[in-house]
Amino acid sequence: MSRKLRMGMVGGGTGSFIGDVHRKAAAIDGMIELVCGAFSSTAEKSIASGLALNLEKSRCYGTFEEMIEKEKALPEATRMDFVAIVTPNHMHFPPAKMALENGFHVVCDKPVTLTLEEAEELQKVIAKSGKLFALTHNYTGNSMVKQARAMVAKGELGTIRKIQAQYLQGWLSTSLEKTDQKQAAWRVDPKKSGIGGALGDIGTHAENLIEYITGLKIEEIAADLGRFGEGRVLDDDGNMLIRMENGAKGTISISQIALGEENNLGIKVYGTKGSLEWYQENPNELITRWLEEPKKIYTPNGNGLHEEALEVSRIPAGHPEGYLEAFATIYKNFATHVNAVNHGQSINKPDYPTIEDGVRGMKFIYAAVESDRNNAAWTKIN
Repeated sequence: MSRKLRMGMVGGGTGSFIGDVHRKAAAIDGMIELVCGAFSSTAEKSIASGLALNLEKSRCYGTFEEMIEKEKALPEATRMDFVAIVTPNHMHFPPAKMALENGFHVVCDKPVTLTLEEAEELQKVIAKSGKLFALTHNYTGNSMVKQARAMVAKGELGTIRKIQAQYLQGWLSTSLEKTDQKQAAWRVDPKKSGIGGALGDIGTHAENLIEYITGLKIEEIAADLGRFGEGRVLDDDGNMLIRMENGAKGTISISQIALGEENNLGIKVYGTKGSLEWYQENPNELITRWLEEPKKIYTPNGNGLHEEALEVSRIPAGHPEGYLEAFATIYKNFATHVNAVNHGQSINKPDYPTIEDGVRGMKFIYAAVESDRNNAAWTKIN
């Protein structure tokens, strides 16, 4: 790497949780620096946010259109290399499309777009542009998730038979959206969130984690969704049966009204030789159980790890690594790919979520909603 990559940001202004997470994660490995942004839907707030981040005023833009146009006009030695999009769902597609069509790589928060049609259109735009696109399913960046994936891929668990995944939160147990809480307000609004509520916000993480660790696709889903919050039209709870492409069975349970839960994402995978278990709230332990051996617990940079896990373990064993480090891995692997492209090199299998994962996530949302409308009938994820 000859220099740091220059990042522009859309969204993520003062007070934004996810914008701050993206900035911190991007900076962890010293490969990326924030140089510009359109941080808010109002120019005044956007410029104020940029100045608070110590950016030059000339590179604090009022709109994403202005940012992309003016950055493109700058000399190649100073313009941004890629755009990070950290807005609500309805504002993913427009800046992503414009950035790609103007020669910039893109990192985007999930779910990838507001609608499936936008996701499929974006897939075409990416292919035509030749630019890179990363989707921040950040949990796939955790070293223990990498270890789990490697163990399944190498056949250590045998044939996968059963999968259980959950993502349980309780922060929408009350009508938080009726207060001044912006994070709640847009998530329950179909115009900003799409046809899925908790499905899009956390369900896609569970779906993506299942497919990432097992290497298997979910073929069919039977979904029973709940809308418990008063006046809510989008799901805030759900229980789903799933059928995998290899014949394995499974369940997904999601909720944002599970009172007392914080960020309880977890997965269990059962094979013919062994099983594994991992939880985001205790991310430094991968628990495995075996047919004729004692239970084993793997830890970051600990004994017995595969190279895939060691590559993303940043500090000595016994030092906790969690959410930000996993998020940073997405940025690190993306930046490594961008640098390779800049130097005329290629990477056969870049290890970060892409538009294909984004389209899969949207198809999962649509299939679950359709299933729920038909009394939890089995529905194929096309």
